[in-house]
This record gives sequence, C-alpha cells and structure tokens, in this order.
Amino acid sequence: MTGRRLTSLLAYVTTATAGASLLTGCGVLPGTTGGSREPVTVMTWAPDQTRATNMPGMPAMAQTYARWVNSQGGIDGHELRILTCNEHNTTTGAAACARRAVREKAVAVVGSYSQNGRAFMAPLEAAGIPYIGGYGISEDEFTSPLSYPVNGGQASLIAGHGMQLAASCRKVSLVRPDTLAGDKLPELLNSGLRKASHRSAIDIPAVEDAAEYTEPAVKAREKAGAEDGCVTAVLGERTQTFFDSFRRLPQQESDSGNGDGSGDGSGEKKDGVRISSVLGSVGQPVIDRTGGAHSPFEGAFVTGWYPEASDKSWAPMRKVIQEHAFADNRVDPADAGVQTTWIAYTVLKEVVETLDADKITATQIAFALDRGARIDTGGLTPTLRWKYEDLLGAPGFPRIVNHEVTFQMVRKGQLVAQRPGFVDVGETVLSAP
Repeated sequence: MTGRRLTSLLAYVTTATAGASLLTGCGVLPGTTGGSREPVTVMTWAPDQTRATNMPGMPAMAQTYARWVNSQGGIDGHELRILTCNEHNTTTGAAACARRAVREKAVAVVGSYSQNGRAFMAPLEAAGIPYIGGYGISEDEFTSPLSYPVNGGQASLIAGHGMQLAASCRKVSLVRPDTLAGDKLPELLNSGLRKASHRSAIDIPAVEDAAEYTEPAVKAREKAGAEDGCVTAVLGERTQTFFDSFRRLPQQESDSGNGDGSGDGSGEKKDGVRISSVLGSVGQPVIDRTGGAHSPFEGAFVTGWYPEASDKSWAPMRKVIQEHAFADNRVDPADAGVQTTWIAYTVLKEVVETLDADKITATQIAFALDRGARIDTGGLTPTLRWKYEDLLGAPGFPRIVNHEVTFQMVRKGQLVAQRPGFVDVGETVLSAP
C-alpha cells in the first residue's frame, strides 16, 4: 500500500471515529455498551417442562432485561450477559446449574427459582458467588450468607396469609405438599392465625404432583365446615389442579357457591366455604387461564409479596416488557416469578453502578451488599439493605430483610388489593416455632 493511500485510510478512520463520538457524546454508538469495561455475566435458572411447578418466565424476563439494559449502553458501561439454565425441579439439576455458573464465571445468580437450596448453595458458596433475589421457596435462601432475598419467601407469605384469613374464617383447612418444605407451612400459617387468637388450621398433606386431588379436597371441605369455613391450598402450580377437583365435588345444601365461581362478582361468596392461597400458587395468569370472572378463584383471598399487578409501580417493568420481550408470552408482567426477577435485576443494576469499576467480580458485589448498599425498588418493596442489623433473624429464616406482604383478593376476575399498602409480618414470622 502506498504512503498516500495509507494516509487517506487513516484520515477516514479518524474522521469516522470522531463523528461517532460527537453523535453519541461519549464515544459509544447507541444500542451498544462499548468502552473498556468488561461484560458482567450472571445466571438465572428455573424449572421448565416438569410435572411440578414451572417458572419459565424468570429466565425469559432476565433475557428481556438484558436486551433493554444493553440497548441503553449496559449497566454503567458493562454489557450484561445472561446465562440461563433449566434446573428441572431436581437436586441434580440445581447442582448442575450452579456448577455451570461457577464454570462460566458468573458474578451472581439473579432472580432464580429452585426448591433445592442445599444442592445449589454449596457450589455457589465455595466459589463466592452471591444469590440475589431468589424466588424465596427454599430455606437455604434465608440462611446462606451469600443469599440476598428481595422478599420474605414462603415464610412471610404463609404467616401473613394466616393473618389475612383470621379476620374472615371460622375454621381453616390447609392443603400443602407432603414434602420437607411443605412440613413447615402449618406452623407458619398457625402463627398468623394465632396473631388474631384464632384456632389452628387443619393440616392436610397432599402429593405435590398429583393429577387430581379429590380425596384431600373432600377432607378439606369437611374439616373447614360450611359456616364461614376456608380452604387454603399452597401446592405451587398444582394449586389449580386442586381447586379444579374441589369445585367438582358434589354440592351440599350448606355450601352452595362452594368454589364454583358463583359469587356475585364483588369478591364475596354468597355462602359456603371460601377458598384462598398465596402468590405463586395463585396469580393473575392462573385466574385468566381458568375463566377470569368465572374462574374457581373468584372471591378467593390471596396474600402476595408485592403490590397488585395493576399498581403504577410496575409501569417501568411493563414498558420494558412491551418494548423488549418481543411477544414472548412467557414474560407475563402479572407473574410473581417475572416480578421477582425484575426486582432482583434492579438490585444487580444498582450495585454494579455503585461499584464504578471496569471489572466487576462476585466478591465486589457481595461485599457491597454486606456493607449496606441501599436498593430503591420504586415502591415495589421497602428499601432493601442486607447489613446485619437489617436481618430479621427469625429461626430458620435469618436472612429475611423484607417482611412485608400485601392482602389481595380476586374480584371480577382480577387480583385487587383487599386493603391498601403493605402489612408487616416480621413479628409473626419471629413467633413461628
């Protein structure tokens, strides 16, 4: 190449680069991360296509979040790279996902779902990888020093649900999984019932992945009684199957309107047994899928972690989903898993921005969270912080920092607030055995 041609080429490259810098103001083209900062790699896992609870919306939300944040230049100049993994609702699957996160040098596991805490936390702890905003279904999420939960998990939901039911139910039947995790639910529910000097619930263990639940449904209805009785089911994805069996039971004179959607649309049953559950076992997608206002869940009480899906605090998430989910129907803004993943990635984003470093490590993230990084979630939760003095310290759940829940009910096919704002259930969780 001649000297004149080389000089012309260099001049063209220099001019083009300068032009791009002037257009963007920072030398980074729109929609790219650029710069010298290294990418941030994280993993999100959840079960999919299993016979028990599936949460495909969580990895899908993670990918949607990455498309959005990378279109804005990344997180503080870092491209966000997402690894996803199907943990299959098995201990081997959860452990395999955790080992892959270690192998591919993820700096955090964010917004994930797994009941197999022991299987995944050990590999993460050995590698020093923080677990941010898990769904809250496993006990290890609330005991591991490297776990940073964004909600109060099943403990807060179930204890709060007891408080919600105590005001309206004379007797309560609890149908729950016949598993180690399920064994903890009766005492948590009873701690909430006792808060209002209510009698304990009748405990009805059931197979977690049954195809039908006629036998436990009959028992639950009989034990609750027709006079202001309540049947609550906490079976994850199989909750819908349970209430389908429940509404198919032969009608009794004393319980007309028994879970069959025959309420008057006001959220109240005309008479008979009321039904109830918690977010994750029942949510707006399930209500929509089972008939909306004619759903068996019409009139049901539901305890949640976050504001109802129509609350204005979810507007930023809804906008991101609308613009970056590309019609992926797994990403439902009313799904509790999707909502939890959004909040978990909000935590990650704010922490990375506070670090202001060219390279982000797992150790830096955990250290910043331990030192008291404060996370504002825009009203979706209280301000989150994981310093020692912020931890609830409840037996079995010491890592809870957000012990507030919301009381909702299904009215005209929509989950709406039964009472405004959050309800603090910290003392109730502390009182559980």
